[in-house]
Amino acid sequence: MSPQMLSLLADATVQTLLMVAVAGGLATLAGVPLGLFLALSGSGDLLPRPALQRVVGLIVNATRSTPFIILVVAIVPLTRLLTGTSIGTAAATVPLTLAAIPFIARVVEGAVREVDHGLLDAARAMGAKPGQVVTKILLPEARAGIVRGLTLAAVNLVGYSAMVGAVGGGGLGDLGIRYGYQRFMPEMMLAVVLILIVVVQILQSGGEALARRLDKRNP
Repeated sequence: MSPQMLSLLADATVQTLLMVAVAGGLATLAGVPLGLFLALSGSGDLLPRPALQRVVGLIVNATRSTPFIILVVAIVPLTRLLTGTSIGTAAATVPLTLAAIPFIARVVEGAVREVDHGLLDAARAMGAKPGQVVTKILLPEARAGIVRGLTLAAVNLVGYSAMVGAVGGGGLGDLGIRYGYQRFMPEMMLAVVLILIVVVQILQSGGEALARRLDKRNP
């Protein structure tokens, strides 16, 4: 492979990592509190808002049900409004973030619901306020599950970041399509696939290691 192709490969790898990092960070900031709300706002829960919970749940489900490639096209006006363009790395982070938020919210909701209710009842019996229950009990107890979910979200984002290459999103997917497919350069396509596999393996291994370290059930 020529030095020019290697340079393109390096630039595309950086773009993919940037997209995944920015979208994953923004989606975590929005998805974690959204997941906490979904887990704690049902009837009889810590912060009961059942009507609002149903509405938010419907929106989350609708977003998750929308195929990613359709979501990318459907929110082009929003992407242009936020980034000034609909192509490139910055533009691609918008649909990536919106696709990851509901996924992370459901993951956090599931992890929080798995926390032993006996701990919550004991804390409430001792007069703990909702904020204290969340920060002192729920999040520490659910952190391993949340990390596993965030790892899965990051892996999904890597796949989605390759998909946005089909609509000019940049990154490894764009490089694979333009050079590997359209210009019939199998060595470039192979290099793109191998880099994506390595990135996913690093994310998965790192996430699992961190989750094991945070899991209180491990000695």
